Amino acid sequence: MTELIPAFDWQQHVVAPWSTGLRPTLWIVLMGFFVATACGLIGNYLILRRMALVGDAISHSVLAGIGVVVTLPLLVEYLPVLNWIGLGNVSGQLTTTAMFVGALGAGIITTLIIEVIHRYSRVKQDAAIGIAFTSLFAIGVILIKVKSGNVHIDTECVLYGEIVNLPHHPPRIEIAPVLSGIVENMPLFHVFVHGNELEIAPDVVRMGFVALAIGLLVWLFYKELLVSSFDPGLASSLGINATVVHYALMCLLSIVVVSAFESVGAILVVAMLILPGATAHLLSARLPVIMGLIVIHALLSTLMGLHLATWLDCSIAGAFVVAGMGLFLLAWLLSTHDGLLAKWYRHRNMKMETPESLIESPSTEG
Repeated sequence: MTELIPAFDWQQHVVAPWSTGLRPTLWIVLMGFFVATACGLIGNYLILRRMALVGDAISHSVLAGIGVVVTLPLLVEYLPVLNWIGLGNVSGQLTTTAMFVGALGAGIITTLIIEVIHRYSRVKQDAAIGIAFTSLFAIGVILIKVKSGNVHIDTECVLYGEIVNLPHHPPRIEIAPVLSGIVENMPLFHVFVHGNELEIAPDVVRMGFVALAIGLLVWLFYKELLVSSFDPGLASSLGINATVVHYALMCLLSIVVVSAFESVGAILVVAMLILPGATAHLLSARLPVIMGLIVIHALLSTLMGLHLATWLDCSIAGAFVVAGMGLFLLAWLLSTHDGLLAKWYRHRNMKMETPESLIESPSTEG
């Protein structure tokens, strides 16, 4: 009978990944950090706008976009209009680019569906979100089932993702000798250099560019995002088009969700969107500080999740989320303002105060 929780060995579960398996460990850590950072920065504005469920809706609707891609040749037979707009020669192969385009389109359509239902009916936004993401998710399940005989789709990977699917022998590119020398002298990263060739994992590099782009856009449009999130009326008076900012944010959300889809899946990406921002909001009320805390949360949850997955031999993406949840609970407990211990301490001090101490003694005239 196997143990529910295996024995923990410091050498095997903490030291070994950074010694015997350094190269794959670095790729996994980089991928997890990029995913958590990009998701956390965008998710922070979902929390400010009270739209956390929109991320859930878009992450589930991604499956419909993938379903459309794999069934496109079949759809062309029944919908000739698709041939007229140049989609008749699409092979239906599930390439990374095709999946990205299909999933991104599904994410944007989900946002539009939610807005249309909410604006032109009596249905509230939360109900509109539920209608949109469940319907599109169901459509995706049907489309993929229709074409499942011709295209291999790992349903567990779609739902939960798996970072270990990164290539064990990534491609290499030739770089200048000067750059080769610089990378060789960098701690840890020297393992990626082979002479004048640099080993790269395309998925990690793409996710890194997405995280960098999100960070730059959040910095460049800091005022627009801040004002439109708290007070759309004030934003309009300042000449900021809150509607344009909203749809731009939804497009960025779709890009982040689709980019993270292969690594953490359609379900766990929701936790990646919410946990970093929620944890940061417990520790600070200043937005620049919150942004920094989100990046720190992303790094810590990635490192802790890696070793947790190594110890328990479980899903790495799932371990990232569990580690992130642990950091949230720790912040909730220890936060100096909204933490459970701080509230208990203030409540205890209030109970210990005597009624006499709450009444000011009358001043005496000399």
